[in-house]
Order: sequence, then structure tokens, then C-alpha cells
Amino acid sequence: MSDTLPMFPLNAVLFPGLSVPLKVFEDRYRALVHHLLRIEDPIGRTFGSVGIREGYEVGDHGAQSLYRIGCRMQLTEVESHPDGTFDVVAVGLERIELERLDTSGTFPVGHVADRPDTSTPVPEEVLERARAAFTAYRVALADLRSDPYDGALPRDPTYLSWTLAAVAPLPMSERQSLLEAEDATDRLVLLTDLLRAELRAMNVIPSLPATEVARTRWSPN
Repeated sequence: MSDTLPMFPLNAVLFPGLSVPLKVFEDRYRALVHHLLRIEDPIGRTFGSVGIREGYEVGDHGAQSLYRIGCRMQLTEVESHPDGTFDVVAVGLERIELERLDTSGTFPVGHVADRPDTSTPVPEEVLERARAAFTAYRVALADLRSDPYDGALPRDPTYLSWTLAAVAPLPMSERQSLLEAEDATDRLVLLTDLLRAELRAMNVIPSLPATEVARTRWSPN
């Protein structure tokens, strides 16, 4: 069953369980924040976000093509500024599928359906390989950029899969593939393969300066 949800397309892929700060300055998205703030119950202050496949977050033309799988977000913090802009923080709740986008109003509204993960046990060897691949990746990145994750990794397999997907500095298309994986097992297997591919690529281009490697290979999203 589908429902309607205010939409905030981004040049980024957002994941369930993870918080993200957003700068809101364009009129249509300021209107979206004002709409959410008029909802008395903070739990009801939700909106959807999908990645922009082609186009931009701002401007008259905006997004030309959107990914269909995105994330339902809950607005958790809002700081307003005298110029009418907002700094907000939102946390991902669950995956959604965008069926249709209506841009005729003051802010975009999506017709969306929930896309929950399937609940299946994750084999221990899958967990071990994913943790090992990410640990090796963190070590390899040490000379190129700051550590993408600080602290102990989550033990829950689903939250681990979302956490690693969110913090691994991978290109947007690969992050979208992780979001679209049907369950934690598929996501962790794909993540392990992606990280191992990145490690192999890093090993064959050692002559590039670290700043050039970081600039050309990873998205900052």
C-alpha cells in the first residue's frame, strides 16, 4: 500500500538508522521544513529522500532523474536562521520505493511504498568477511583521509550492514546498490566485494599522490 510523503531528493544516498545533517536554503525545501514543523507530534515529522541519478538539488531545472529506492527520514533537530534558511538533522527510518513524484505544490510530494528488509539470519562467515574487509579498508585509507568510522562496529547484522554502507566512502552508484540490496546478507556480501575491489584498485595506483587518489576515487557523500 502506498502513501504520500514530502520529498527531499539529494545528491547523496541516505540509509536507515543513520543521522544526517542538511542545509536547507531553497524555497521549496524551506516550505517542506515549515510544513513539518506545523505537525505537533515530532514522530510525525517525516519526509522521504531519494538519490538524484541525473541533475541537481537546486536550481530551476533541478533533478532530471531520480532513483526509485530511497529512505523515509524523521526530522529530529532544526535550527532556523534570520535569512530563512535551516540547519536540520534527520535520521533514517526505513527504505521506501518512490512510485510517483508530484512537483505541482510548494514542495515535492512523493507517492511511496515501504520496502522493508527481509528478515533472514546472516551467516557468521558473511559477518566476519565484511568486518575484515572494512578493517583492511580503514587501514589502507589511513594515509589518504581521516578514518571513516570511529568506535566499535555494531554487533546487530542489519545495523552493521547499514552502518558500513553509510560510512564506506564509495561512489554514489555503489552506495545506491547497497541501499537496494534486499537484506543484510546481500548487503554485506556486496559491501565486501566493493571494498575488496577498492583495495585492489588502490594497490595498482600507488604512484598517484594521496590527494589525487582521494579526489578521483571516492564520493564525499
